[in-house]
Amino acid sequence: MFCKIYLFRHGQTHYNAKKIFCGWKDSKLTKQGIKDARKIARKLKDKRIDIAFQTHLSRSKDTLRYVLKYHPECIGVIEDDRMLERSYGDLQGKSHKWFVDVTGEEDYKTLLHWHKVDHLQGKEKEEFVKKVGEAELKIVRRSYDVAPPGGESIRDVEKRVKPFVKDLIKFVKENRVNVAISAHGNSMRPFRRHFERLSLKEMMKLENPWDDCFEYKVRV
Repeated sequence: MFCKIYLFRHGQTHYNAKKIFCGWKDSKLTKQGIKDARKIARKLKDKRIDIAFQTHLSRSKDTLRYVLKYHPECIGVIEDDRMLERSYGDLQGKSHKWFVDVTGEEDYKTLLHWHKVDHLQGKEKEEFVKKVGEAELKIVRRSYDVAPPGGESIRDVEKRVKPFVKDLIKFVKENRVNVAISAHGNSMRPFRRHFERLSLKEMMKLENPWDDCFEYKVRV
């Protein structure tokens, strides 16, 4: 016999739409985010959900609320912040563009001090600053080990998600229940890595959608 785990990301938020580092800040669903949540709800409409899990952030709760409209059989919702979004620390509330501009300019000034970029002027300088800033942004967002100032690396996120997954599987087996997990983009990475047997490189390439869900079986 198998029980099911239904994993999904919250719908699009205002911070997502504006490309702002959200992390542990609370950002509400956009109109598109509500459509995303309703789409997930329709996909899970004919599934059985006995217990659901959410985090304390409204985007997780609100997305789950749309899903559970179709599931009167669900007997409880459990809040567990071990699957909370990655903390972006000092970057939370700041835009990706701000980060690119500031970081690129800082790197340019450092290189200028060492007379490495004296020849860059005008448009060439702007393009250099943007290119360097975007490279730094990619490192912060997609590196496994690099944590933003005051924040978490994906390695840190995985350290707290792993015990959650272990406890979840035990819970499913002991109670023989199907569960729904309203999670976040970065906390889903180690979750999917476990169930899909992904390599570290494969996990870091994941782009978790706002409007889809993933189904996993647990033998009970």
